Amino acid sequence: MEHPLAAIRAEVAAELARHGRRRICVAFSGGADSSVLADAAACALGDDAVTLLHVDHGTPSSPPAVAHARAWAAARGLALEVAAVEVPAGPSWEAQARVARDRALVEMAGDELIATGHTATDQAETVLLRMVRGTGPDGLAAISPRRGPFVRPLLAITRAAVRAYAEAAQLAPWHDPMNDDPRFARVRIRHEVLPILMSMNPQLERALGRLAARVADDRVAFAPLVAAALEDSASEGDDDGLEVAALAALPRGIARRVVAGWLASHGRGAELDHLETVLELAEDPTAGTRGLDLPGGRVERVYDRLVIPGPDVRPPTRLVVVGDAGPYTVRRWQAGDRMRPARLRGASRKLSDLYGDQKLPRADRANAQVVLAADGMIAWAEHIGAAFGANVVVRVHAASEPV
Repeated sequence: MEHPLAAIRAEVAAELARHGRRRICVAFSGGADSSVLADAAACALGDDAVTLLHVDHGTPSSPPAVAHARAWAAARGLALEVAAVEVPAGPSWEAQARVARDRALVEMAGDELIATGHTATDQAETVLLRMVRGTGPDGLAAISPRRGPFVRPLLAITRAAVRAYAEAAQLAPWHDPMNDDPRFARVRIRHEVLPILMSMNPQLERALGRLAARVADDRVAFAPLVAAALEDSASEGDDDGLEVAALAALPRGIARRVVAGWLASHGRGAELDHLETVLELAEDPTAGTRGLDLPGGRVERVYDRLVIPGPDVRPPTRLVVVGDAGPYTVRRWQAGDRMRPARLRGASRKLSDLYGDQKLPRADRANAQVVLAADGMIAWAEHIGAAFGANVVVRVHAASEPV
């Protein structure tokens, strides 16, 4: 059997050659995985072609980790860059740390590829973790061999083989105590769940890796169909929404992937339960505006569309009113307001119903203004126009605009 030292160096050299780069950046925590990757990359490309990138997360273990990274890089003769990030404390610390870390790595790397030390064991843990959290089929693809500027040369190599390499090469890696903290779900998967399953199947890591690769192949096969369905479902106009009728016409599996892709493109995370809830919202026959709060932000059903609400950046306005039934009063509309719009020729209706007839989004009606005549009747309403028989002209100006 080939020694892990030679096998891993050959695997890393082949992976780096596949990407056709003569230089590489290595995301370097100082742990065994990134130390082995850095050493193997330097053997393949030369010391001058490898730059280590270390991210300081500001945890209690960060100072010794940074010190170790500096000392290790100096001893190995490799360039090192360090960036500090701030990660808010909270239950989603892991996810926020990953986002902050990736952003910092990309900024440090510039146009170079970034190699990360994810192993076959990491892949197995990720598949199990996503199953526990309720992922959909595509989620089982887990860690991709390449995602944007990130490449994973060790993804087919087990953590045990990596540890054997580190010991044989006397790399003296850093051990982060957070990797043993049972507050993190991945740590419990690593130390409690995976050992039990591997006692039933010693080749489980490779089996889960093959599962992830096959799911990734299926996802690629579905991609053109999903892209076409997403384009067909896109609503007209500039709200970048989805038409619920078009979604309803799709097979459920395609509709789910369309929603997942649409949410991801807007920075909204979604597990399988979230996707099903969004589809249920799209299928709800009830008209009007309703919303859901998902990881990363809100999604709303506005009549016949799913939309991602943005901040209300409309400038404040003021009304200039000219007519013969003054003095006029301008205020925001209120629940219970009624008016007699010109199109109904004097029939009185609730303003909320008139807005509903027009399928006016809740965000647009929230700050709508009305003009009251001297008798207290609504003579004009924003989005509706003048009341029946009202001799009034209303001009809308930006609050900062001179009249």
